[in-house]
Amino acid sequence: MTFYRWQEKDLILSCHLQPRASRDEFSGLHGESLKVRIKAPPVEGKANAYLVKFIARQFGVSKRDVTIISGELSREKRLRIATPDILPESLNSACQKTLK
Repeated sequence: MTFYRWQEKDLILSCHLQPRASRDEFSGLHGESLKVRIKAPPVEGKANAYLVKFIARQFGVSKRDVTIISGELSREKRLRIATPDILPESLNSACQKTLK
């Protein structure tokens, strides 16, 4: 299994979230999930809202096009990105570093 799959025109991502990071970034793979580091703390939904905003910006879509399918209260999340406009280069480079 891989950390992503296409469902028609939507992209489904499996993510491992690391809140309270020093910077926002894709930092490679964590098992079979994409490790996403964000600055927001994991309190009162702030990390989830920040994650949606970060993913939307990276994939060139609006926030309403990013949905948390599962894992609202967990670090392991599945996200649906409706018809992404771009695939971020930082995603490729993060995954390549992990695979070396």
